[in-house]
Amino acid sequence: MTDEQEIRTLIQRWVEAVHTGDLDTVLADHALDIVMFDVPPPYDGVRGLEAYRETWPGFFEWQKSGASFALESLEVTAGADVAFAFGLLRCGMPDDNPELRLRLTIGLQKVSGRWTVTHEHHSFPHDDAPASEIVAVLDRWSADTATGDLDALMEPIADDVVSYEIDGNYTGKSAVREVCAAGLASSPGPITFTIPDPTIESAGNLAVAWSVDHITADNTETTSRATRVFRRTNSGWQLIHQHLSYPAT
Repeated sequence: MTDEQEIRTLIQRWVEAVHTGDLDTVLADHALDIVMFDVPPPYDGVRGLEAYRETWPGFFEWQKSGASFALESLEVTAGADVAFAFGLLRCGMPDDNPELRLRLTIGLQKVSGRWTVTHEHHSFPHDDAPASEIVAVLDRWSADTATGDLDALMEPIADDVVSYEIDGNYTGKSAVREVCAAGLASSPGPITFTIPDPTIESAGNLAVAWSVDHITADNTETTSRATRVFRRTNSGWQLIHQHLSYPAT
């Protein structure tokens, strides 16, 4: 077996052990002074095998909820006693963004004839796209309101949505659909719905948007405060919660 093959086998064994929660195998072939740059803090890295050990139990518990950890690509380059490998893994829940991959770089050193991991770097790419994608959902709601297209309005709404509306609280997509249908039918003329300058914050597969909504019906404009929470799924961003209100007078 070549050095490249040995390293590939070592990493594949490590990936499988992470997925099954086999801590002893995860720790095997790692140096006592390993340095890991991981997705969560600390920002200066996890240093030493004992600190490395402590990072895994919480991750294993998360995986039990149905998450995957699977190698999709791996490239290995080996010298006489130093090597590195890089690859992409699928790491997440089944309904996570299917394009998202965990990036992995591993540094190795041959010690007493055995390849040993001295450095790991795990990361996800920083994604600025959610803000523009959420704006696209909000703009689409504006357009669909103008045309009175109820089916289109409901597409980005999750089945388990919880909506705190002006006149009450509603749970489930069908209940929110009735509210939207009543709103569209409330005016004999056109209705406009706009969300100027929303503020959007996102992390991973969740995003929060808050804004002051403008609604015009029967030539009367009203404004309401809105907070909306979105979850990214395989079919795109979906609204899972919204809270609408007027200030008390």
